[in-house]
Amino acid sequence: MKSLLSWLILIVSIAVLISSCAKSDDSKTASTDNTTSSSDDSSDNSSSSSSSGSGVFVAFGHSGNIIRSTDNGVSFDNATSPTVTNLHGVTFGNNTFVGVAQSEIILRSTDNGSSFDNVTAPTGSPLYALGFGNNTFVVVGWLGTIVRSTDNGSSFDNVTSPTGRLLFGVTFGNNTFVAVGESGNILRSTDNGSSFDNATSPTVIHLNGVTFGNNTFVGVGYSGNIVRSTDNGSSWDNATSPTADRLNAVTFGNNTFVAVSNSGNIVRSTDNGSSWDNATSPTADRLMGVTFGNNTFVGVSFSGNIVRSTDNGSSFDNVTSPTTNALRGIIFGE
Repeated sequence: MKSLLSWLILIVSIAVLISSCAKSDDSKTASTDNTTSSSDDSSDNSSSSSSSGSGVFVAFGHSGNIIRSTDNGVSFDNATSPTVTNLHGVTFGNNTFVGVAQSEIILRSTDNGSSFDNVTAPTGSPLYALGFGNNTFVVVGWLGTIVRSTDNGSSFDNVTSPTGRLLFGVTFGNNTFVAVGESGNILRSTDNGSSFDNATSPTVIHLNGVTFGNNTFVGVGYSGNIVRSTDNGSSWDNATSPTADRLNAVTFGNNTFVAVSNSGNIVRSTDNGSSWDNATSPTADRLMGVTFGNNTFVGVSFSGNIVRSTDNGSSFDNVTSPTTNALRGIIFGE
């Protein structure tokens, strides 16, 4: 009898142990599912937060006009500006917006673009465009002017330029700065903007803007000209353009290049800049700048007009603008 009782106790103990292990495994599975769910929720919340304006669009224009949007480009308000001079380009890096003006002015904001302060420029030349990478701001402008900041835009120094031609655009990618400008001039720096060399250009037509994406540099310019480099800016080829209109700016996002033109024309490439098609545009205004952020392309025009696309640049709609001043540049920061 004792033996039978011992066996019964042993069997019950084993059953309890198995049940306990099963519950433990269920608990682990539930925990994993909750973690996944939490992660998914977090991702969804992040996406929702992002689409509702976790970043800021900032645009620069004439008469010192600075406007900004915190709701993903749905609406814009005026920001405080320290100048009434004509502003040109603006970029973002290290939680800092930096912009430039025609009158040798550099502006800087560390409060999410709400207000800007003047920064001492080391040159008396007009400045047109900026790029940011590797904790370095690079600015280009009149007659080959290049200046550079490695202290988050607090101060700038002159960089020796290999050209005397006007430079209208600059960007960064793959540890390389690329600048473009007058007569198809293309410059390249692989030492963080300390020095630049000329790259062989396939055109003598003015290039107004340049961007980087998917290991590809794309430049745009007069007569609808589009140039492209897939070897880190060392060599360039012409791409077939769907327009003869002057292209003023180009940007990249969601595997898509988008460029804007003088007559409101907008062109787009989804095959890494190899071929381009026209996108639906709601305006005939001269579009001067375009950028990408929060799955949204936003462009600005010479009449203060603002256009916006949330379908990867296929079509654009007009956005109510707080200004009729010319807007020259726009950037997204987060």
